[in-house]
Amino acid sequence: MTAQSIHADPVRLLLFGAVTHNTHRIHYDAEFARSEGLPAPVVMVGLHGCLLFRAAVAAAGGDPAAVKSLSWRNVAAASAGTTLTVTVKSTGEVFPDGTASLNLMEADADGAAVCTGYAIVALPAGERP
Repeated sequence: MTAQSIHADPVRLLLFGAVTHNTHRIHYDAEFARSEGLPAPVVMVGLHGCLLFRAAVAAAGGDPAAVKSLSWRNVAAASAGTTLTVTVKSTGEVFPDGTASLNLMEADADGAAVCTGYAIVALPAGERP
């Protein structure tokens, strides 16, 4: 399965924060982030979720409606300026309703895990049990 990536540059963080009404300064103000003990502005939880969702959609054949559920857990902070990449692996579980489960893992540019996730996706008609 293909990986999905984004570069979490400061402009992307600022724009994503604007769209989602997330105005917390730790996501776009480097000086403020340092005053809070962070090395740089950090990626928002919602942006991680969007990237994981996008990876699940791609794994399900490109149909957003095929993603039936998605959950994730942040395991480390990701700083502005890094590239985040989600890899998707099938768990091998296929359910009678024509869905399958996927494991998702998001890593930063150094390969360190940032998020782990799990999705249930509808299989294309030709791949259903």
